[in-house]
Amino acid sequence: MRTWQVERRERTRHLIELGGLVVKAGIVNLTDDDRPMIYGALLWMADKLQSDQGEHARSLWVAKGKQAFADD
Repeated sequence: MRTWQVERRERTRHLIELGGLVVKAGIVNLTDDDRPMIYGALLWMADKLQSDQGEHARSLWVAKGKQAFADD
């Protein structure tokens, strides 16, 4: 398999896994699959991470995510 094919498959898998997290978190159902709302929430998250509260938000979200994975 060529290098570009391997890279493309890896990228595709990565994107599918990220989409799976959105579904697993219940975001799709909670927003009725409202993609502008989901995108807006992700942009808000990015803004939060870039702000002076970024490290605090990151530590809270990491802890919550780890707990949710452990509970599954």
